[in-house]
Amino acid sequence: MDEEGPDCGKPDFVLLDQVTMEDFMENLKLRFEKGRIYTYIGEVLVSVNPYQELPLYGPEAIAKYQGRELYERPPHLYAVANAVYGAMKRRSRDTCIVISGESGAGKTEASKHIMQYIAAVTNPSQRAEVDRVKDVLLKSTCVLEAFGNARTNRNHNSSRFGKYMDINFDFKGDPIGGHIHSYLLEKSRVLKQHVGERNFHAFYQVLRGCEDAELRNLHLQRNPAVYNFTRQGAGLSALESDERSHYLAVMEAMRVIGFSAEEVGSVHRILAAILHLGNIEFVETEGAGPEQGHLAVAEELLVDHVAELTATPRDLVLRCLLSRTVASGGRELIEKGHTAAEASYARDACAKAVYQRLFEWVVNRINGVMETRGRDPRRDGKDTVIGVLDIYGFEVFPVNSFEQFCINYCNEKLQQLFIQLILKQEQEEYEREGITWQSVDYFNNATIVELVERPHRGVLAVLDEACSAAGTITDRIFLQSLDTHHRHHPHYTSRQLCPTDKTMEFGRDFRIKHYAGDVTYSVEGFIDKNRDHLFQDFKRLMYNRSSCLCLAGKLGPHRLCTSRGRWCSFPVCCELHPHPHPSQEEPTTVQVKMSWVRLRLE
Repeated sequence: MDEEGPDCGKPDFVLLDQVTMEDFMENLKLRFEKGRIYTYIGEVLVSVNPYQELPLYGPEAIAKYQGRELYERPPHLYAVANAVYGAMKRRSRDTCIVISGESGAGKTEASKHIMQYIAAVTNPSQRAEVDRVKDVLLKSTCVLEAFGNARTNRNHNSSRFGKYMDINFDFKGDPIGGHIHSYLLEKSRVLKQHVGERNFHAFYQVLRGCEDAELRNLHLQRNPAVYNFTRQGAGLSALESDERSHYLAVMEAMRVIGFSAEEVGSVHRILAAILHLGNIEFVETEGAGPEQGHLAVAEELLVDHVAELTATPRDLVLRCLLSRTVASGGRELIEKGHTAAEASYARDACAKAVYQRLFEWVVNRINGVMETRGRDPRRDGKDTVIGVLDIYGFEVFPVNSFEQFCINYCNEKLQQLFIQLILKQEQEEYEREGITWQSVDYFNNATIVELVERPHRGVLAVLDEACSAAGTITDRIFLQSLDTHHRHHPHYTSRQLCPTDKTMEFGRDFRIKHYAGDVTYSVEGFIDKNRDHLFQDFKRLMYNRSSCLCLAGKLGPHRLCTSRGRWCSFPVCCELHPHPHPSQEEPTTVQVKMSWVRLRLE
């Protein structure tokens, strides 16, 4: 990598003669035009996504940064990774790299380069176990991207879930294990995508990459436009050869990690079942015929496909699609037929729940392979950890819903942590040490975080209250409650509170002034998405299946999986435990509070 000269601007924003927004942006622009996409702010690295391949990475670049101090070489991700790794080894203390930025800024790519650097500089003794752990760490990214990433209007490979990865090291600094924590999977993307966006990569990879014989066994066609869940992004698909190459890369990664052929086949069956489930349509029937609730499935062959792929009885699948079991006042169980709208809601809720459990199983399966084995601190010494946090980027779309609200709240919490660690504590330390210092004013976003998470009055508390209230509570009523609680808050407004602002609609929109900009949210769907209601009939259907998917039907329900010596944990298998009685059914509230992130990083 070429050394930098004065014509490339300041490599560290701390060196600017004047710290103004104009000078900051001018320096950033100059460096970008010279091909310098990285710039320091002290120990913080600012990165600008070039949206093209640059010759900045690889073994030669790694060699130039290995063992160097942070400022010996031009700014680079490798320098940050080397500094964190070196600090961890010298001090035997846990360290963490936090990656943040708006959607499409390149956070996921940054995390991959960090992992590649750590893998390259460790294990000089070439121990087989360390090589195994490194292979799993590197290949896990490919698999998680297939099931958790999607094409958006901002990014062709956007992470639609948050990820925090712990990498465990022994006293010599070699990786010996790891653990992935995932959160806030955008499972609503399974059902619907914005114009110009696609569903999760895994669906397209299976359709484009599977062999013809396997597609026939899955009752699938190669064209994504055939399926409701992939039709929106069908015209945006990459070349079929590219999709197939991605599919083969994921298959190879799963093989290296340790997924068996039976498990991979089960994953494909689950994806196919979701696609078929999305194509099931409901029609009202005439007269008082035998059809439950005067409702029927338009194409019952799809029910056969779903039943076959999930190893469930066909008549029970049809019954769950057309009706639900409820408890009367005397706790007597009765079967209540769905309307077409209720049946569609139940079908979609099942599709989302199955995909979420599939994703969680994939993550847990990787964690089971990566976990440290046979470690005894008394014999092997204390392990240290490097954490890598790659969270959603701040998002502002033409229409922002519950997903964007959760994502932007996560970013508010992360910004609050940044303010606490970088700005507030630094200045407090200067004051304690008696250093002459001109105090720097900065915006503290604690008031925005409080707006969202304050008990009893915050947006989340009001939303949870609306979800648990008796009677019919609509999104419009929820918005009215927000207006009542926050009409005087400086960072909250709505059309009701500001009638002259025609950029918002009455009874639909509210706006939060985030640290990164103003975002207008549409409350339509907030209550349904927060409830995330899955009827117990579907849970009982999957729980009482005739065979166990994780071993391709070789085991019955409630049997131990011989390959792992524990209860089957494959999605839609034994994890969907039913309540003992339908009257105990309660909505499952999406908990988006980020206390977990705060605990992990403090």
